[in-house]
Amino acid sequence: MPRRAVGGVTAIDGVVFSGASDGGMRAFDSATGKIVWEFNTNREFPTVNGVKASGGSIDGAGPVVVNGMVFFNSGYTFGRGGNVLLAFALE
Repeated sequence: MPRRAVGGVTAIDGVVFSGASDGGMRAFDSATGKIVWEFNTNREFPTVNGVKASGGSIDGAGPVVVNGMVFFNSGYTFGRGGNVLLAFALE
């Protein structure tokens, strides 16, 4: 499935986050439009409780950004199914 930006977007100072139907979450520099970060969620993930989890299409609400962390879920009924909530912290 080709990349289609179908989910909600989230903007913070200098960066716009956008999820896509191919399972990619990307952060774009808001001034240049260049990709500054990306993560492919279209795969299986290890979980804390051992339940099988996989990412998929990102076509819902935009990511939540709070206290230096980005949270978003991956896997929807439309496109690639899945069932993960992912959290990323700044390095």
